[in-house]
Amino acid sequence: MLKTISISIEARMTSTRLPGKTLKLINGKPALEIMVNRVRQAKLVNKIIIATTTNCEDDAIVEWCKMNNVNYFRGSENNVYERVLKAHQKFNTDIIVELTGDCILITAELVDYAIQLYLDNDYDYISVSDPASMSAQVYSLKTLKSVKYDRELEYLDKEHVTPYLYTSGKYKTLLTKMYEDLDCPEVSFPLDTKQDLEIIDKICKNFDNFSFSFKEIVEFIKKNPNIAKINKNIRRKGLT
Repeated sequence: MLKTISISIEARMTSTRLPGKTLKLINGKPALEIMVNRVRQAKLVNKIIIATTTNCEDDAIVEWCKMNNVNYFRGSENNVYERVLKAHQKFNTDIIVELTGDCILITAELVDYAIQLYLDNDYDYISVSDPASMSAQVYSLKTLKSVKYDRELEYLDKEHVTPYLYTSGKYKTLLTKMYEDLDCPEVSFPLDTKQDLEIIDKICKNFDNFSFSFKEIVEFIKKNPNIAKINKNIRRKGLT
């Protein structure tokens, strides 16, 4: 039986470091629009769902989704696990591709690669990341449900959704990387600060459209090494 493969993108407007980042304009386009159009090119995906919150500040995200005919789900702001779970239950997902809304420049190629790895193997959970700290996680809805059946949800589950899958030792997991052969400079592209916004904007303005590859990003950064220094000293939030 064919399985429904859905991307969910966690997005909200109330970022503490860069408020409203989800709809910040980058080379004239909202950040979320750039990301959706990039991952929409993935060949193995059936649906894209924006998993946003019931916070009134996220009404703007919902309006964008309606205007652009993009699926959306509104759930808890503080319990991201429940938000992602209920979003995929609503849209009858079998296989989840989880993305965070700050990975604006993630490639459809990486998404398809992660999905194919999952389909071709017997893993419960797969994470594929690129050298710029952007990643795609793939797992089944059944596996996600099992997290809360195993024991009471903890803070890390609610905040980051999947840590239990790859730290408990109870699941068969694969954490791997892509594009390591490109000799990429040390860079970080998640949209989290105004410095990140500046870098991403400079990258996007270098190309005629938003469909550029990760290889093209690396080539641009190598020719313009000062760009990578813009957010070099930013401390990223980890799992706490």
